[in-house]
Amino acid sequence: AEAGGDPGGWRFGLARLAVPVPPPLQRLALAGQRLEIPEGEEPRFAAGYYPRLRRTATVISSDGSFTPPEISGPSLVLRASYGEGHDLDVGWEWAYQVAGERLRAPLAADGGEDADEGYRDLAAERAIVAGLDLPLERFGLLRPGAGPAGRPPALAAGTQLSGLDTMRFTTELLPLLPGESGVIADITGEPPDYREAGDSLQIEVSAGEVTGETDWFDLGVTITVEGRQVPFRDVFGALSRGEQHLLLPDGAYFSLAKPELQALARLIEEARALQESPAGPLRISRFQAGLWDELAGLGEVSHQAAAWREQVTGLLSGGAPARPSPPATLLARLRPYQQDGFGWLAFLWQHRLGGILADDMGLGKTLQCLALISHARQASPGGPPFLIVAPTSVVGNWAAEAARFTPDLTVVPVTETAARSGRDLAGIAAGADAVITSYTLLRIDFGSYAGAGWAGLLLDEAQHAKNHQSKIYQCARGLPAPVKIAVTGTPLENNLMELWSLLSITAPGLFPSPGRFRDYYARPVEKRGDTELLAQLQRRIRPLVRRRTKEQVAADLPAKQEQVVEVDLHPQHRRLYQTYLQRERQKVLGLIGDLDANRFTIFRSLTLLRQLSLHAGLVDDAHRDLPCSKIDALLGQLRDVTGGGHRALVFSQFTGFLAQVRRRLEAERIEYCYLDGKTRGRAAVIERFQQGGAPVFLISLKAGGFGLNLTAADYCFLLDPWWNPATEAQAVDRAHRIGQTRNVMVYRLVAAGTIEEKVMALKQRKAELFASVMDSGNVFSAALDADDIRGLLG
Repeated sequence: AEAGGDPGGWRFGLARLAVPVPPPLQRLALAGQRLEIPEGEEPRFAAGYYPRLRRTATVISSDGSFTPPEISGPSLVLRASYGEGHDLDVGWEWAYQVAGERLRAPLAADGGEDADEGYRDLAAERAIVAGLDLPLERFGLLRPGAGPAGRPPALAAGTQLSGLDTMRFTTELLPLLPGESGVIADITGEPPDYREAGDSLQIEVSAGEVTGETDWFDLGVTITVEGRQVPFRDVFGALSRGEQHLLLPDGAYFSLAKPELQALARLIEEARALQESPAGPLRISRFQAGLWDELAGLGEVSHQAAAWREQVTGLLSGGAPARPSPPATLLARLRPYQQDGFGWLAFLWQHRLGGILADDMGLGKTLQCLALISHARQASPGGPPFLIVAPTSVVGNWAAEAARFTPDLTVVPVTETAARSGRDLAGIAAGADAVITSYTLLRIDFGSYAGAGWAGLLLDEAQHAKNHQSKIYQCARGLPAPVKIAVTGTPLENNLMELWSLLSITAPGLFPSPGRFRDYYARPVEKRGDTELLAQLQRRIRPLVRRRTKEQVAADLPAKQEQVVEVDLHPQHRRLYQTYLQRERQKVLGLIGDLDANRFTIFRSLTLLRQLSLHAGLVDDAHRDLPCSKIDALLGQLRDVTGGGHRALVFSQFTGFLAQVRRRLEAERIEYCYLDGKTRGRAAVIERFQQGGAPVFLISLKAGGFGLNLTAADYCFLLDPWWNPATEAQAVDRAHRIGQTRNVMVYRLVAAGTIEEKVMALKQRKAELFASVMDSGNVFSAALDADDIRGLLG
C-alpha cells in the first residue's frame, strides 16, 4: 500500500504475519495512519518498543533509514551480595544486551513467559536452566517440586544464607560457575577469606587444682587454629549439633569430622554425663586416670597439677614408677605377679587412692595385702591400724596367715560384738597394726568402727558389699579411711551395678552417680550388648582394678598350689563342741595308758570330735539345723569357682557331711555329681562330670581316693583334714595328674579351735613320716603314739 497514492512518498509494510495483529495496529494500518518516531526518540523506540513489535510482525525499513538493534541471547546471572559477618543474599536474574544497553529481568513465577519484555528468548532461557550442572538444591536455589510439564525444575528467585552455608556457597558453588555455559556471577560486597585451616588445629588439655578439693581437678580444654584460641564451648556445641565444620569470624574453617575432635566430644560427653552435676564446671576426678589418658592422647598437655601428674602417671604405669621392695620382715618370697600386685597396692596407699584386687582364686591376694600392711607400718610407724573386714568364716584364716607371713605385725581378730565381749574397740585396736573383723560385726557395731581411726580398709570377699542398697555397702562406703581396697575374685556376678558398688567404695570419684552409671554404661551394655561401651568401661576401670587369672600367670605358678582356709564355728556350734570335747577328753586320757587294748574306743571318740568339727547334726540329729560355718565357707568358694568357669572336686571322709553339702547345693541350684561307696553306675557318673555335666563333684575320700582320672577339675576342696598326707595326696592327684592342662588349686578347710587344727599341727610335725606311710591311712599306724593323741585332744 502506498500512503496517499504518492509514488514518491514512504511505504510502511507488514508482511508474513507471525502472530495475530493486535487491534490497535490493525486500525493504524487500515486507516493509513503514520507513526512518526522523532529523531531523538529512536534509541527509545529501538530498545523499548522494537523488541516487542518484532514479536508481532516482521519490521522492515523501506528506505533503510532504520537499522534494527542487536539483541543478545540471555545470560543467567547469579547475584551474590555479601553483608556483615557471614550473611549473604543470593538471587537470580536474566541479563540481555539490547542496542548496546544492558538490561536485567527478574525471574517470573513460572519461568518468565508472563513477564516477556520482548527481548527475552524464553526457549534459550529454558535451555540454559536445563543445562545447569550445579548443586543448587543444597543452597535453596531451586523451588521445591517439579516445574511445569516438559520443563526443568524452576529456579527459586532468591534466598538468604549465613554461616557455614555462606562458606560452602563461596568455596563450593562459585568456583563452578566459569564452567557453566550462559551463567555469570555478579558479586557485591567483600567475601571473607574462606580457607581450610584444619592442619593448624591443636588441642591442649590441662588439670588444675581446685581450692579446698583433694579428689577433683578442673579440666581445661584449649583449641587453637592458626595460632588463635577457639572457644571450646563453640566447638563442643557444633559437635553436639552434628555439624561438619566450624567457621571462624575471619573465614578460617576446619572440619569437625577429624578423629581427634570426634574423640574429644565423646570424652567430654562422657565426663559430663557421669559427673554429679553435668551443668557445673567441667572437672575430672583423680580416679579417672583412664579418661585423662585418652584426653591427653588427643593433643598436648599444657598444665598438670603436681599431685595429679604423679597419681595419674603411677596408675597408668600399673603401679609406682619405682616399685618398692617387699618388706624385709615378710616371711615369703613373692612371685613376680605378686610383686607387681604389692607394688600397685603400695602406690595406691602412698597416694591415698583405692582399688580392687581381683586376682583369681589361689593367687595369693591375702599375702599381697599383708605385704602392703607390713610396708605401710614400716613407712609410717606408730600410725593407726588397718581394718580388715572379711566373712566370719575366714577371719581366723587372716589371723593365721598374718602369723605365718608377717609375725612382726600385731594383728587382732574381733570375733564378738562390743556388747558381748564387754571390750571397747578403741582399746582392742590400741597398739595393733591390723584389726580383723567380720561384715556382720562391722554392721552391728558400725558406730564404734566409724569413730576409730584407720590407716586403710581392706574388704576381703568384697562381693559381700556388691548391693549398693544394703547396710553392709553403706557401712563400707561410709567408714572413714584414706585408702579402701576391695579384695575379691568376683567383682561382679550378676550385673554391672555390683561392680559400680565396689568402685564407689574404693574409688568414689570414678563414677560418682549410680543413676548416671546405670544409664550411661549398665543399660546399654546389658540390654543392647554395646561392645564399644563395654571396651570403654574396661579402659576406665583398668588403672583401678588389678586382675590376674591363673592362666595369665601359669608359667610362674607351680603345678599345684595349696592353701589352708580357717573357719570359725558358729557360737552355738562351738559351745556344743566344747561340751563334747571335755567329756571325750576325760574318757580318752583315761584309756590312753593301754593304747592297743583301747584302740577302738579311742578311735570312736576322735571320730566323734572330727564329725562335730564339721556339723553338729552328724553326732545328734537334734542339732541338724544348727548353722554350719564350714558349709557356708565352701559355698562361698564354689560360687567364685563356678562363676569363673572352673570345675571343683569336694572331698570328705564322712558321707553324712556330704549329704548336708548336697542339700545346700540343691538349695543354691548348683549342679553337682556325687560319688561314694554305694554309688551305682560309677563310670557313668564320672563320665558326666568329665564331659561338663556339672561343675562340682562331691566325693567320699574312701570311694574316690583311688582309680579316678578327673582332669576336668582344677580345684580341690578337702573338707576334713587327715593326718596322713598320703591319703590327701591321693585324693588331690585325681585332678593333679598326667593329662591335666591347668594348675590345680587345693584348699583345706579347717575348723579353728577344734581337733582339726590339732590334726594340721600333727601333720606338720610328722610330715616326713606320714609321707612314707602308704597303707590305708590307718590313724593308729605305728607312727601315732600316745603323745600324738594327747596333742590331738589339747
